[in-house]
Amino acid sequence: MNLLHLGWNSFLDEAYQEMKKEGLEPARVKQEHRGSYEVSSEQMTYMAALSGKFRFESDSREDLPAVGDWVLIAPQENQRAVIHYVLPRKSKFSRKAAGNTTEEQIIATNIDTVFLVNALNQDFNIGRIERYLVMAWESGANPVIVLSKADLANSIEEKVEALEGIAIGVPIHVVSSATDTGINELTSYLSIGTTTALLGSSGAGKSTLINKLYGTDVQTVQDIREGDGKGRHTTTSRELIVLESGGVLIDTPGMRELQLWEASDMSHSFHDIESLAEGCHFRDCKHNGEPGCAVEEAIQVGELELRRFRNYQKFQRELSFLERQTNKKAQLEEKKKWKKLAGDRTRQNRR
Repeated sequence: MNLLHLGWNSFLDEAYQEMKKEGLEPARVKQEHRGSYEVSSEQMTYMAALSGKFRFESDSREDLPAVGDWVLIAPQENQRAVIHYVLPRKSKFSRKAAGNTTEEQIIATNIDTVFLVNALNQDFNIGRIERYLVMAWESGANPVIVLSKADLANSIEEKVEALEGIAIGVPIHVVSSATDTGINELTSYLSIGTTTALLGSSGAGKSTLINKLYGTDVQTVQDIREGDGKGRHTTTSRELIVLESGGVLIDTPGMRELQLWEASDMSHSFHDIESLAEGCHFRDCKHNGEPGCAVEEAIQVGELELRRFRNYQKFQRELSFLERQTNKKAQLEEKKKWKKLAGDRTRQNRR
């Protein structure tokens, strides 16, 4: 298979030339399994394991390969390979790992476009789309909102209009896999050398959409529940799919819990609120009763939706908490590191 069909581009070629080593060839991670990875190169698809040195030198989950990564492998017999390096990532979509741990979970890497898939039936949720938008912009990829299941929905124009107010400049496509509505419009984002990830909750129609774009059933799909329109889990792991017509898709499982990992700049997603804040009388205005607050005034006159502002505040609180937890973890790890070094010196002195 040609590397271009796997998503190879000039960014990766430049990085590869700097890291090129004899006996190693580039391959892309298609699936991750427990302790191994399915990777494809120009030659074939391998089941690959990490080299001992790579595993030893990896300090965190972020250092390990993820679906979409390009790695340098040493091919072995019986379609086996050893992964020695991960090439630099062009982009990365991450979330905070579920639960109480402060760990990053990488969903997909080296993506150019993110299809944020949200069903237009009972599961339609503006707040969830706002959250996905924040994370998509932070990833370095370009977000595209895909409103699926148009054949099952009412008030479509109202929903699109509501989204246009919060996703300024972001393309919005209304599609139906059942009637093929809007499917051709999505193919304009798919071309050789590009990668598109599909993200959304269970039952949003990601796998069905992939089948439509691929041209045949490559992903298993299940019907949604009739009672609430929510989906049953079909995709259970992340998977990279190469389209015969050009382009690469990454399918992802529906995520029940989508916590922010980082967002250094929310101006893409909340440009309206941050623009209003520049008009506040006080530069450090908290928008909580201060005189001359332009944000509160906009809410009172109906220029800014209160729900949207509260969501913005919620994201800021999440990020502040995450920053405190991350700093605390870094301090503990640094303390542990120096304690270990001190112990090593003590043992050496006793010898």
